[in-house]
Amino acid sequence: MTMKGTLKFLPISFAMILAVSCAQEDSIEAKKAELEKLKAEVIELNGSIRELESELTKLDPEFAKQNQKSILITTADAQKSNFEHFVEVTGAVLSKKNVSISAETSGRIVEIPAIEGMRVNTGQVLAQIDAEGIQRNIEEVENSLQLARTLFEKQERLWNQQIGTEVQYLEAKNRKEGLERNLASLKTQLDKAFVRAPFNGTIETVQVRLGELVQPGTPMFQFVGESDLFIEADISESYVGVLNKGDSVRVNFPSIGQEIKTKVSSVGSIINPNNRTFKVEVFLPKLEMVKPNMLAVMKIKDYENPNAVVVPSKLVLSDNQGDYVFVVKEGKAQKIYVKRGKTFQQNAEILEGLTGNEQLVDKGFREVGDNFNVNIAQQ
Repeated sequence: MTMKGTLKFLPISFAMILAVSCAQEDSIEAKKAELEKLKAEVIELNGSIRELESELTKLDPEFAKQNQKSILITTADAQKSNFEHFVEVTGAVLSKKNVSISAETSGRIVEIPAIEGMRVNTGQVLAQIDAEGIQRNIEEVENSLQLARTLFEKQERLWNQQIGTEVQYLEAKNRKEGLERNLASLKTQLDKAFVRAPFNGTIETVQVRLGELVQPGTPMFQFVGESDLFIEADISESYVGVLNKGDSVRVNFPSIGQEIKTKVSSVGSIINPNNRTFKVEVFLPKLEMVKPNMLAVMKIKDYENPNAVVVPSKLVLSDNQGDYVFVVKEGKAQKIYVKRGKTFQQNAEILEGLTGNEQLVDKGFREVGDNFNVNIAQQ
C-alpha cells in the first residue's frame, strides 16, 4: 500500500480508537454504578433478614432453636458519672492595652527604629522627632542660668550682710528661678521628641514614615500591651440565657499545646445582625507563652448532670420507635429502648432506660439482634 493510501485510513482508525475508549469509560462507570446499587441492596436485605429472624425467633420456638448461633462480641459498661456538655467556639487573645500612640510635639521624623510585629519594653524608643531647635534653646538657657545663679549667689551673700536692697535680691532670685523653670520645660519638650513604648507590648502597625512632618496628635503607632489579656469569641444567639458570667471555660491554645481552666468574665448584651452572634469575654491569667492575637479554642460548659448514666455514643442506635442499645443478659443480646439526652465528644447521656449497671454490646453491636446468642471475647 502506498503512503497516500495509509494516510487515507488514518482518520477512520483514530475515530475507531476514540469510540472504543469512550465505550470503555462508559462501561467502567456503568459497572461502578451497578456495584453501588448492589451494595445498597445487600445492606437493605441484611436489615430485612435480621428483622425477620428476630420476629420468627419470637413466634416460632423451633425456628429459634435451629437459627440460634453465638455471635462473638466485646462489651462496654454503662457508667453512672458526672456528665458535662461544652460549647466549642474559636476566639482570639486580645489585650485591654490596645492603644494608638500619637506625636506630642511637632517636627520631622528623623528615626524610626520600631517595625511592625516588634516586641518592645517599657520606655524603649519607637521613633525620634527632630528637636534641634529645642536643643539649641536648652543650651542658651543653660548658659543664661549659669550666669543668673552666679549673680544670685553674690546678691544673696550681700543681702545676708545687709548690703544692697531687698529688690535687688528678689530680682536676682526671680531671674534664676524663672530660667530653671524654662529649662525644665524645654527638657520636657525634648523628651517628647522621643516617642517611647508606654508598657511592654508589640507594635501592631507603623503609621508614619521617615522624614514625615508630624503635629501633636498625629497617630504614629498602633500598640498592643502584653498584660491585661483576655479572650474574645462570637457565640450563636441560640445560647442566649444559657451562658452567663462566671461559667466554667476550658481554653486550648493549639499553637503551644497548652490548656487552662478559667471563667466567663463578660457576656455581651447586643446581637450582631450580620452573623447573629453576641460577644463573650473570658478571663485569661498571665501565661508566659500566650501572646496577643493568638488563636484560642474555648469549651464553655453549658450543661452538667452530676448523676448521669453515660454510654459510648456510637452504641446508641435508632429505628422507627426511637433510640436503643443492646444489653447483654444471660448470654443473649437484648434490645432496650432508651431516652437519649445530650451528646458530647464520644459519650452520650441516657435519661431513661438504663440504670448505669448494664453491660452493653460493644464490638459486634451491628451484627446482633434482639435475643441473639452472644459469646463475649476475652479482652
